[in-house]
Amino acid sequence: MYPGSLFYNSIKNRTFESAIFFGPSGTGKTTLARIIAREMDGDFCEINASTSGTKELKELLDQARMKFFGLEQKTTYVYIDEFHRWNKLQQDSLLKALEEGVIRFIGSTTENPYFAVNNAVISRVRNIYEFRRHNPEDLIKLARRALEDREKGFGNLNIKYEEDALRILANLANGDARVTLDTVGFIVDNLNDGQTITKEIVSEAMQRKIGFYDKGDDRYNLLSALQKSIRGSDPDAAIHYFARLVDGGADIQMIGRRLLVIASEDIGMAYPSAISIVTSCVQAAHMVGMPEAAINLSQAVIMLAASPKSNSCIAAYNTAMDDLRSRKIDDVPPHLKDAHYQGASKLGYGLEYKYPHAYGGYVAQQYLPNNLEAEGVKYYRPTENGSEGSFKKFLDSLEKSYAGSGNKKG
Repeated sequence: MYPGSLFYNSIKNRTFESAIFFGPSGTGKTTLARIIAREMDGDFCEINASTSGTKELKELLDQARMKFFGLEQKTTYVYIDEFHRWNKLQQDSLLKALEEGVIRFIGSTTENPYFAVNNAVISRVRNIYEFRRHNPEDLIKLARRALEDREKGFGNLNIKYEEDALRILANLANGDARVTLDTVGFIVDNLNDGQTITKEIVSEAMQRKIGFYDKGDDRYNLLSALQKSIRGSDPDAAIHYFARLVDGGADIQMIGRRLLVIASEDIGMAYPSAISIVTSCVQAAHMVGMPEAAINLSQAVIMLAASPKSNSCIAAYNTAMDDLRSRKIDDVPPHLKDAHYQGASKLGYGLEYKYPHAYGGYVAQQYLPNNLEAEGVKYYRPTENGSEGSFKKFLDSLEKSYAGSGNKKG
């Protein structure tokens, strides 16, 4: 949100309507909802779906109706935190009040609302806003302000701090402003007189190792070295950099994310099961927790390094995206368009589509847009490595079958 944007103006002009905020914890969803309610100059009610149910909501809505249809004629802003925790019936209890305009609703959730919120509610909400994790620089400013602000922070205490300590705190907070402020508060409450906030104090407060900063290693260099060692099929180098990451304080999420990317980017179709195995290892690591979680992750590291390699998936995707961005692409062929509605046949949609299963699993027909088909465009170019060799053999056999049939696709 920035001054002059539609979102900003809707708050300042008091035209902000219902919305859903979603994103990780500590990214400002509740804070922004309270700011909006204050700017709207309306009644504001805040409940948490994990501790409140239909009974509490019904009482709230009854009071809102009295204000809306009574002498006050005032709209009530209802903020429901963790909205995804309510079931379908509980979520649907909002619908009538939303339609009548009795309330303006802001729901917050850490889950994807398109999966966690009923379609009926989503259709009555004007906008869905995604909140992203704060970057470290913003969290450093937040921590510094908390320590220096004399009105709302600890500025009157004249607490000294090392800049490196704030930088480490911001990195370890992982984009969460709440964690940043709570940690600052905890440290200040338990500092000895005249003590300076150091990186060691931050490490103790957050119960996290800060080996990256002690040893001078850069986590991103280590992650890069890990991926390149796996890509180069060197399990010894890969496990070395993995161990340095763990020793430096990298958490399961940081390492797990990179391993999941590697499984598709560098292993891919050469060993399609790699992504499933890595997912299981990362999930197991989350369940077990450090330090034993390192055993689960090391299994994934060694398996990936010892697996056959193929980058055909990312290469196919990148080439297709390059085409979309750099050239005109013809429309979807008529026989592939959706024909499951009245009037589609009059437009010629789906009429000549051949259902492959009715032909034993494969039948020659056109799938690419006309100009790409005419050029014989190919995005996926399978390698001979590992399991991908069998996929390549299968696709080659289909090509030969098609070429020998003398049929024209389409």
